Amino acid sequence: AKLGMSPFDLIVVGGGINGAGIARDAALRGLSTCLLEQGDLCQGTTRWSSRLIHGGLRYLEFGELGLVHESLQERETLLRNAPHLVRPLPLLIPVYEDARRGMNTVDFGLYVYDLLSIGRSVPGHRRLSRGEALAEMPGLKADGLTGAVVYHDAQVTHVERLVVENALAAAAAGARIETHTAVDRVLLDRNQVTGVEVRDSRTGERSTRHARLIVNAAGPWVDRVLAAAGRPLPRFLGPTKGTHIVVRPFPGFGATACYAEARSDGRPFFILPWNGLVLIGTTDTRCDEDPALLRPTAAEVDYLLAETRHTFPDSGLTREAVLYAYSGARPLPRQGLKETGAITRRHLIRQHGRSARGLVSVIGGKITTYRHLAEEVVDLVVPRLGRTARGCETARLPLPGGSATTAQVLKELATFPHVPAGSHAHLHALYGSRAPLVAALTRDAPELGLPLSPGAPALAAEVVFAARGEFAVTLGDILLRRCMAGLGPDLGRGAIAGALATAARHLAWDPARCAAEEAAYRTEIAALAPPP
Repeated sequence: AKLGMSPFDLIVVGGGINGAGIARDAALRGLSTCLLEQGDLCQGTTRWSSRLIHGGLRYLEFGELGLVHESLQERETLLRNAPHLVRPLPLLIPVYEDARRGMNTVDFGLYVYDLLSIGRSVPGHRRLSRGEALAEMPGLKADGLTGAVVYHDAQVTHVERLVVENALAAAAAGARIETHTAVDRVLLDRNQVTGVEVRDSRTGERSTRHARLIVNAAGPWVDRVLAAAGRPLPRFLGPTKGTHIVVRPFPGFGATACYAEARSDGRPFFILPWNGLVLIGTTDTRCDEDPALLRPTAAEVDYLLAETRHTFPDSGLTREAVLYAYSGARPLPRQGLKETGAITRRHLIRQHGRSARGLVSVIGGKITTYRHLAEEVVDLVVPRLGRTARGCETARLPLPGGSATTAQVLKELATFPHVPAGSHAHLHALYGSRAPLVAALTRDAPELGLPLSPGAPALAAEVVFAARGEFAVTLGDILLRRCMAGLGPDLGRGAIAGALATAARHLAWDPARCAAEEAAYRTEIAALAPPP
């Protein structure tokens, strides 16, 4: 029963990459842990990113060598521990005559980058002549091109899955994962936190969870959680807004990403091959809006289109080419009047000892360094609990889907007669070594081997798997953040009917529930439509 839950050692507020990573580390070290998320896992800032696992080449310009080194070490850890989700990505930086950064500057920056990524598994950078650059990326603007540099970072195509796997690992180690559960109040006895009052965001039902320590990992909602403590705590965030657009592949651009300098403001931006499409971003502007209501503006979309057209003159990209667009708030620390690009991307861990003992807030953080951030947070809270806990194991342990080779997984998937061969690569890329667990659902129910929409790789089995084994509650949770059909060119519209038929048959969704889920899903994806 919800009300009779004994106190936890630790409550983590926020189910993005940082919260899920902290819950996993804490649970693995033997702390009784509860993760609370107001929406679904990875429903906020984490998924509105550029989906890169990178050292942050740009941070070298601001002298953040420590952050770059940490990021590059963590990139290697993720390539090793989640090889199905995080894969090497070649990036090309074109250098033009009139650019802020000339060939020698870029080359030297990447020389330092390579030095800082000691023990890397990806190739070092190489210089390309003008001709070599155009051979590698034929669509590049040739006029004024002096050459290019190619280097490697990594991409997490489905960062949603990275968050889900951290939550699964946390649960396997004993953590309680509660999604669609909003924190309305932080409970205090004098100045000591005792727990939180929560509201089920689907039913409105209220209850409490007790713990000796609370980690506020709510991303852009960090200040709001602090306000729920009813104490005059300072504001910690100075968020900036980042917008991305998604278009279909265009001629002259292939499997190598492009890292270009925007002509209008000199800001670097990415043109990335992603999910069979092209992801372009990002902008960086101050924002104080409600993070849940952030939407791309027409001006931001036009900026990204214009800069991409400038770099790839034959791309022909217009407003009509934009399949969808998204914006997120980077939960950066408040840093006065610094230009947005210069605000540190380091995370800060703050304790509120005087006014709310036992409350710890995480400000900022990057997807790349989430595991190390989690280790720091748990190192900080263990002594506060007066406990001896096991040491951190997350650098060594693979994530739940990371414990078998691609060949092993594909070989095992081939033994399931009802799983179409065309879906094997998709299942491996999402579930890794857990893919056969999805396939196994087709043994007793062969119809679960059918695709959710004709010709697409996502299977009916994934709907059942998401709801029964991966904390998914809504149709949006399933399509947008589990089987990933929702991020295709049609935003999953083609998969709605198949997913609902499967949920009706296997998850006991009645017609009223199906209708409500479809309406909510269409509302959720409407927010991704490009601005008029």
